[in-house]
Amino acid sequence: MTKWPSLPESFRVERLSPPERRPVPCVLDTDTYNEIDDQFCLAWAALSPDIDLKAVYAAPFFNDRSQGPADGMEKSYREIIKLYELMGLAHEGFVLRGVDRYMSGPEDPVDSYAARDLIDRAMRRPDDDPLYVLTIGCPVNVASALLLEPRIARKIVVVWLGGNPVGWPTAKEFNLQQDVHASRVLFDSGVPLVLIPCQQVTTHLATTIPELERFLSESSPVGRYLYENTRDYMLHYAGISSGRKALSKVIWDITAVAWCLMPDTMPSKLIPSPMLSDTLHWGFDPTRHLIREVFMVHRDPIFTELFSVLGRG
Repeated sequence: MTKWPSLPESFRVERLSPPERRPVPCVLDTDTYNEIDDQFCLAWAALSPDIDLKAVYAAPFFNDRSQGPADGMEKSYREIIKLYELMGLAHEGFVLRGVDRYMSGPEDPVDSYAARDLIDRAMRRPDDDPLYVLTIGCPVNVASALLLEPRIARKIVVVWLGGNPVGWPTAKEFNLQQDVHASRVLFDSGVPLVLIPCQQVTTHLATTIPELERFLSESSPVGRYLYENTRDYMLHYAGISSGRKALSKVIWDITAVAWCLMPDTMPSKLIPSPMLSDTLHWGFDPTRHLIREVFMVHRDPIFTELFSVLGRG
């Protein structure tokens, strides 16, 4: 049984306050090829002068865009490199492959370059200056790092887009259910955790083809790619040929950067860490350690800042 560090609640609460220092020291853990929204988050993090992005980790995924978690991770790795080339940024030694499979049990981490890099970077952080781990996919890279070296819980803050609001009828959501063992590690380890849920929270971050065309189609190379990639994805998956008229797309993952830089646009509260059942429902125990849960987003200022940064990239 993993022995997690005993963190004073006052320490955890302090860590769960939005970061004040600029630039914010971050790593990004992303299943980039899974959809088209991770790309926006990655570009924003890489181009913002207020984010000190130290590494990017490719996370696994398995859906109709991959043949399995290993293939999903590899496709994500290649997509990250593609974006870095579009931004004119070096990626050698900076973009790392993550795990090629999911955890087989609650105590079975999967080793990878990403997990080892996170451990190394976290352990070198000053005690009073945590590393923010922006996790916008299946959290198996991060959970594996925590299991391999539990002491990093004192050195990091995990900002995770995953699950549904605590109190929602079900926790079932793509990132969470890809690896339930890994998701439980985030809730059970005591690591300072900012939970950005999906239903009725990040679902408000919808955009449209005309809006993207207006702000990105004639901007930077990466901006044009994001517009064209999203447009093509939307038209392919939306069934536009069947006569559907209204069409929008949620860009969920930008919330990880937005919480670091624009916390006023993402109201949140401290709650006891929920328990995740085998049926993917939330359980409650008021004596559990605290996490921070975002409960709404203000869409327009987030997109305004995002488009401003991407237009300069």
